[in-house]
Amino acid sequence: MNSARLLRTTAVVLSAFGLLVAGCTDGGTALSASASASAARAVASTEELKAYYGQRLRWRACGVPDFECSTLRVPLDYTEPDGHQVKLAVTRIRATGPGKRLGSLHVNPGGPGGSSVGFLQGYAGVGYPAPVRARYDMVAVDPRGVARSEPVNCLDGPAMDAYTQIDQTPDNPRENDLVAASFRRFAAGCAKRSGRILPHVSTVEAARDMDILRAALGDRKLHYVGASYGTFLGATYAELFPSRTGRLVLDGAMDPSLPTAELNRDQTAGFQRAFDSFATDCARRPGCPLGTGTPTAAAARIKAFFARLDTRPVPTGESRPLGEALATTGVLAALYDESAWPLLRDALTRAMNGDGAPLLSLADSYYERRPDGTYSNLMYANAAVNCLDQPPAFTSPAEVTAAVPSFEKASSVFGEGLAWASLNCAQWPAKATGAPHRIEARGAAPIVVVGTTRDPATPYKWAEALADQLASGTLLTYEGDGHTAYGRGSDCVDSAINAYLLDGTVPADGKRCR
Repeated sequence: MNSARLLRTTAVVLSAFGLLVAGCTDGGTALSASASASAARAVASTEELKAYYGQRLRWRACGVPDFECSTLRVPLDYTEPDGHQVKLAVTRIRATGPGKRLGSLHVNPGGPGGSSVGFLQGYAGVGYPAPVRARYDMVAVDPRGVARSEPVNCLDGPAMDAYTQIDQTPDNPRENDLVAASFRRFAAGCAKRSGRILPHVSTVEAARDMDILRAALGDRKLHYVGASYGTFLGATYAELFPSRTGRLVLDGAMDPSLPTAELNRDQTAGFQRAFDSFATDCARRPGCPLGTGTPTAAAARIKAFFARLDTRPVPTGESRPLGEALATTGVLAALYDESAWPLLRDALTRAMNGDGAPLLSLADSYYERRPDGTYSNLMYANAAVNCLDQPPAFTSPAEVTAAVPSFEKASSVFGEGLAWASLNCAQWPAKATGAPHRIEARGAAPIVVVGTTRDPATPYKWAEALADQLASGTLLTYEGDGHTAYGRGSDCVDSAINAYLLDGTVPADGKRCR
């Protein structure tokens, strides 16, 4: 369950929490020193970056009907604009018409680590509301370190398989050490395989890259829909470039003012709420594997099931049995979206009767494990970005042990495991360059922040907080389950956002939808 703050829209994958990894290597000290030296230097001015801002994209066919692809050049280090470069993958689909073209609409599905290119080509470019696609060129860029843009790499398939199966509810000091050792191995792999880019994949750098892309597309303002972690990226852009901020939709918002431990604890509570909703729904249906009692009784039942898997994994028909770690990940994955609840009921029923394959499949979808045993770089990029954006939640097993009671208070089902998963960036090879802070983005055009009341991954109170922090923020509320709201079935939400994107009509602050 090595997971925390992996925040993607449900259109990307039925996924749940995220990656929380850390480690200490000899190479880590050198990377940290490099990052610290960079942070101490001034970021280059627009004049010093004019070669980047003046570039024109060369579009080409890229094997997906109606889409074009290109490559954007950006500096590896914004304090050394004449130094190394990073090549970012960009894709677009032209406005379909009818109606006057409004410019480019950038999309990001979250993560960090989710592929924006894959999201646009696989969903948003054909699945966003037709009136929006008619008026905007839909554009996406894989952020630095992600997918097609010089991806961070950390482990091979077998090593990642082992990593995903580490027991994160340790029962004794020896098992505590095994958890810490798994984080060290992960971080050592990242430092060895991706040492050049690892100190330069922060959200601030990704936001600066987006402004260069805006200029390369010939747009005066940046219009953007960011989901989940993509809300933090969008808010960061508005903070850095308020005068260039156009129509921004931040759906499933993060609160940038919270420290990592509090973010992780809030998410833990969010997934408990989602589990309670699932359990309530399940109890009304014939053959519910968690029984027909209260959510509290269902929580006790699934905890007992996880405990059995800790010592007696269930076969899956392949070399990886279903143990406690993978089973927990599979459950979290399905809690991301209420449309996956039937899959979860079936997977739990079969696992409790000796067939772990369906629950393993849910865990694999979360980790983006391919049938051939390889993984996408989602989890590697997720760790790399999170560990730069904020200092670590905890720096030692002793700190985790002290925090477990507060996490268990947040979630009787997931609290202990997610507390240990929060031993993430304790000794990450690249020192954090960001810190929690309020984002006000004074001078930016109106920004629409969207929150779902029972969102498991980005709790509703985060949307309330971000809308309050932003000087021009307005809050749109969806009263429902699941992660994010736009394009998920609420005509009220979709109509409000479409009107904003197409006409600039800002929804009334506090508007509520079902």
